[in-house]
Amino acid sequence: MLEEMIIAGFGGQGVMSMGQLIAYAGMIEGKGVSWLPSYGPEQRGGTANCAVVVSDEPVGSPVVTKPTTAIVLNNPSFDKFEPLVRPGGLLLVNSSLVMKVSERTDIRIVELPATDLANDLGNSRVANMILLGAFLELSKIVTEAAILESLKKVLGEEKLHLIEVNKLALQKGTALVGAGVA
Repeated sequence: MLEEMIIAGFGGQGVMSMGQLIAYAGMIEGKGVSWLPSYGPEQRGGTANCAVVVSDEPVGSPVVTKPTTAIVLNNPSFDKFEPLVRPGGLLLVNSSLVMKVSERTDIRIVELPATDLANDLGNSRVANMILLGAFLELSKIVTEAAILESLKKVLGEEKLHLIEVNKLALQKGTALVGAGVA
């Protein structure tokens, strides 16, 4: 098993946190992992993406040029990474913010209105977790239990009160894909 993914959006959308959660969860499960962040010049609201590799073998390079999966949270990220997804791969799109539609027929495209769904949960900042839940259901790359354990580390002591809403968002994404809605 080898999953090479790109997660991309604006700074502040939880792009880096998603990548860290997957990488930490992979480590908990004894997999080879890498996480490589990339930031635009702005501190908040600028572009941000990370490359995450999860494998049954040691990871040879953290660089991802042809991802098996791209999770895109905004239009600029869609423009940049949609063409790079390798044939047979997955494009997971936050359709609340991405107004473009892929015309590719050689990849699986899953669109979820993650920001709208997060607003329904009372916290727009968990849109990333809805997409992560969907990705977990589609890929089975790591378990929800490992993600939830990793969440404690990624959030840190001062934000542990946010675990419950993040868990609800994760389960929302998982349930939508599991029910065939996405």
